[in-house]
Parts: sequence; C-alpha cells; structure tokens
Amino acid sequence: MRVYLDNAATTPIDKEVFEVMAPFMLEHYGNPSSIHAHGRQVRAAIEGARKTVAGLINASPSEIFFTSGGTEADNLAIICSIRSLGIKHAISSPLEHHAVLHSLEALEKTGEVELTLLKVDENGVLDLDHLEQTLASQPRTFVSVMHANNEIGNLNDIQAIADICKKYDAIFHSDTVQTMGHYRHDVQALGLNFLVGSGHKFHGPKGVGFIYVDSSVKINPLIQGGSQERNMRGGTENVYGIIGLAKALEIAYRDMDQHHQHIQRLKDHMIFKLREQIEDVQFNGLSAEGDKSLYTVLNVSLPVSEMNEMLLFNLDINKISASGGSACTSGVDLGSHVLRAIGSDMERGNVRFSFSKYNTVEEIDYAVATLAKLYQKETV
Repeated sequence: MRVYLDNAATTPIDKEVFEVMAPFMLEHYGNPSSIHAHGRQVRAAIEGARKTVAGLINASPSEIFFTSGGTEADNLAIICSIRSLGIKHAISSPLEHHAVLHSLEALEKTGEVELTLLKVDENGVLDLDHLEQTLASQPRTFVSVMHANNEIGNLNDIQAIADICKKYDAIFHSDTVQTMGHYRHDVQALGLNFLVGSGHKFHGPKGVGFIYVDSSVKINPLIQGGSQERNMRGGTENVYGIIGLAKALEIAYRDMDQHHQHIQRLKDHMIFKLREQIEDVQFNGLSAEGDKSLYTVLNVSLPVSEMNEMLLFNLDINKISASGGSACTSGVDLGSHVLRAIGSDMERGNVRFSFSKYNTVEEIDYAVATLAKLYQKETV
C-alpha cells in the first residue's frame, strides 16, 4: 500500500478536470489573443472559465485575473498595491506562507514599506487587538493575513479582520490558497480587497491560479510585456490550465459538503488512533480542534526521539508521503518558521498529514500503525 497524505502540498488531478483540459491540449490550440476563429474559440473558453470562477466566489468576471499560481497572485496583490497606492506601512503575521512573508520583507529591505508582524500565542492564534491598535496609530496600511495556515491548519477569522480593516480604510489581502475549493468564499460579504487561489490545491492542474481584485482598487500590473488579462498580466495565457482550474473549482463547490464530511471523519479517526497508540502524542497549533482548523490538515508532534531526524525518510520507506512543513521550503534545512514562531519544541518529531477526498480509513490506519511501530521500536 502506498499512501499519499501530503495534499496541502498538492492534490491529484480529478479525472473530470483532465477530460475538459485534454481538448485544449490537442484540438483547440489557437492563441487567445488572435482575432481569427481559432483564437476566438479559445478566448471564449477562457472568458467562460473566468465567469465560472467569479460566480462561485460572488465576484464580477472583471475582478478575476488568472496567474501562474498562488505565489504570483500573492506577489501581485502585495507589491502592486504597495507601489501603486503609495502605501508605506504593512501588517502581516509571522505564520504566513513565504510567498507573503518574503515579499513583504523584500519591500521592507528596500525601504518601500515598514512592516509590523502581529503577535501570536503558543497555539498560533493571532492577536486581533494588536491589529486594531496598530491600524489606529498608522497611516493607510496594507494588511495580509492568510485564511488558514498551511502547516498547522489554524483558521483565521477573515471576516473579523476585514471588518477591522474597513474601519481604518486599510487594504486587506488574504492568502486563501489552502481554503479555496474547501470552504465557500463570498467576496461581497467578506468585503476584502484581494483573495487568491491555486488550481493544484483543489484537484486542478499545477501552474495556474487566480486573484480576485476588488474593482475599487486600481493597481498596476506585476508582469509587463503584453495586454493579456485586460492589461494586468503580460504573457500568453495558460489556456488548458485555466480551463482545468475553473472545472476543478466547480467540482469542489458542487461536492464540498460531501467531501468535507468524509475528510473530517478521516482526520478525527487519525487523531483518535494516534492518541490510542502513541504515548505523549501532541498536536501543533489548533490542528486537532474541530472548527478552529482546516479539516484537511493535521500537524502531529511526536515524542523526543533519536529517530525524529529521519522521521519523514522512515515514513517514505514505508510508502507514506507526508511533510515536515510547507513543501515550498522542504529543500531548506531550517525547520518550520511557523513552528518556531509559536514556540513548538523542535526536538520533537513534527509531521504534517493532509487529506483529500481520495484518502481512505484503511490508509489512515496503516499510517498510524506505521508510526506506532516506529516509536515502539525506539522505546524497546
């Protein structure tokens, strides 16, 4: 049995998604910027996809721009807002994905913006009083807070954050990469300015994403060189990626309640089995706390052991794919910046399991039994 429990890193593509993409790989190959029939056919398909995405999140099609993924979308929101709107102060948290943190830190390094990081407690809960106090004492500010953390799974109250931002006329961007396709988003109800998605996080293709840009915010493009995406992103569109993303999001919304229940049962089952079979097992952040965390993510903290350094390797040997943190930083041996920020014991074995609609109870039982066996060996 080979078990894939790293769905926060990427998900397998849905067969329905591939089926709608295939014709745009083989048959409908026109450049969407061309005015002839081949081009017009593809342009119509892209605009249909844009309309689908917009409808699902209650936006206008003119507010949806396709990108190469979540990282580009985050960079576009951050860099273009700060530069185009002349913003000199930004607020974020130390738990953000590096697509956000590194972008803001780079702007701070060049002197373009002053950066404030929100206080967080040992469970990764943000201090929203700190947010309001900081906004009250600063000129117009750019705020970037993720909807859910990709490592520890904590859900942030982005409605409350949006309301605070609106009170102080702040620009609010939320990295919703981990929740897009798993939770419903209504941008009109939320009242935020930027929201993002990445196709491969909800069973769509890699290399394509999108950003919602509130029509009241006027920014310049990040990528120059063409008039594509209504002059907001130069470069020929990733046609079959866009088609696949829209279909994947459509399926995610269609089947969301069913998949939520299935995956939550798997997560709850894993928590129960881990507590039953491994002494002193703990959970980082709020990842084991029901509605306070992503139902797709569980961050497990295992007892101090000599084997912890080789934990992911041993899981891989046993045909279990999991992660020690964000897949985007897996080649850098610095440990998780998220776990460090909340003061987790880095001597313990920390592993993130993340689930999808394709996982089964049998796979969860196998993963837990494998972990239990590894740690029993250590204590013998």
